[in-house]
Amino acid sequence: MTTLAGGITAFDPDKDDLARDALTVLQPGFTGTTAPDWLLRRLGEGLASVGLFGRNIASPEQLAALTAQLRAERDDVLVAIDEEGGDVTRLEVRGGSSFPGNHALGAVDDVELTRAVARELGRRLAACGVNFNWAPSADVNSNPANPVIGVRSFGADPDLVARHTAAYVTGLQSAGVAACTKHFPGHGDTAVDSHHALPRIDVAADVLDARDLVPFRAAIAAGTRAVMSAHILVPALDPDRPATLSRGILTDLLRGELGYDGLIVTDGMEMRAIADTYGIEHGSVLAVAAGADAICVGGGLADEETVLRLRDALVAAVRSGELPAERLADAARRVRELAARTAAAGTDTAPDPEVGLRAARRALRMTGGASFTPLTEAPYVAAFSPVANIAVGDETPWGVAAELGRLLPGTETGSFTGETAGKEALAAAGERRVVAVVRDEHRHPWMAEALDILLAARPDTVVVEMGVPQAPARGALHLATHGAARVCGQAAAEVIAGV
Repeated sequence: MTTLAGGITAFDPDKDDLARDALTVLQPGFTGTTAPDWLLRRLGEGLASVGLFGRNIASPEQLAALTAQLRAERDDVLVAIDEEGGDVTRLEVRGGSSFPGNHALGAVDDVELTRAVARELGRRLAACGVNFNWAPSADVNSNPANPVIGVRSFGADPDLVARHTAAYVTGLQSAGVAACTKHFPGHGDTAVDSHHALPRIDVAADVLDARDLVPFRAAIAAGTRAVMSAHILVPALDPDRPATLSRGILTDLLRGELGYDGLIVTDGMEMRAIADTYGIEHGSVLAVAAGADAICVGGGLADEETVLRLRDALVAAVRSGELPAERLADAARRVRELAARTAAAGTDTAPDPEVGLRAARRALRMTGGASFTPLTEAPYVAAFSPVANIAVGDETPWGVAAELGRLLPGTETGSFTGETAGKEALAAAGERRVVAVVRDEHRHPWMAEALDILLAARPDTVVVEMGVPQAPARGALHLATHGAARVCGQAAAEVIAGV
């Protein structure tokens, strides 16, 4: 063992089981569409998981080649991805998802449909060599002001969320892809995004038990292979530490009371809820000590130095007595067991390429349709665009303009935001019929005001709500898609154009 520049320690992985275990519990990311040499080398030294993001994916063929490259170094590697479908897609990050997200599936409330969507999504992931999905979100969207969950949730009713979470888990895993149910113990009742700060949920334990924990019980009963912790402070469960770092929440509650025996994964450790309060190195040590088995890092920090610093922090914590060696060894064992189990999983799932569009069409809710005459001439699509949260990202296109353009050639579009959005959209539209597209109107006063201005001047405007439909329906036709996936836009465009 020697110390290199920057305080990083060099280990002989063939002789140092502690360093190997520390590498095993990490789920890092990287940049580029091929695996860098450092990542392949660390796979040979004990790294058992790799996380993929939109930056790593150019096409299904390229993704399959990338995962084959990883497996040439370690045949049982867990290849993880954040592919929820709907608004959060990495597989189709540049074109929009072929699958509606959870909120649309909850609006339909057909568990067999949810299972079929998850199965087909899993089949496509497995075909590309991905075998671990950081999904589904089992959060009960009980707070309408939630800035990060919203349409990623099946809904606000715990029982509805529970039955669809279970269906999603079974569908995904039937395709040979391990599900990672998130964000335990529930991120739905927050008004703060944990990417930016530490949210706090101030409700009694019995409320949490009857609301937020219900879907996680269902996921555990359905056999979810993994559960992801949330970076949230829940004083009724632990007044001092966020869930990711809380032994009371991860070990006593999740393992003890709920009887969960699968893999526990942290949410991204570079998220500011942890990075700005504990730091990623100390935070990772505390997470493993609390009961987490795998440390997710790589959405923002995607380099070898981060991996080595976290490895060294875990090793140093064991040697200082802060982290019991048995706990790190147990975490590494759980990762290896899931890796071996997932590598051996097979599937004979038949393709169902249209299931996503069928689901999106069924999720569409129409107000004012009885008196609506479909458009026959190309409209102007005014997209009132809020800032996308980090989970969704700003790479993925959304709206109805592209799909309307295919049906009504000549369709034009513009994006507007802020206090002048309504007036600017009116000016840009000219004499064309207006289709106004919004996302969570109820959370954005400027957006509601823009619609007021637009509808006062042009009452024949069609309104498409692609977020959570909490605001009153208005417009000559109001369409609630329950999400902004590409297929949700297609379903709305078909109605507008009368196809």
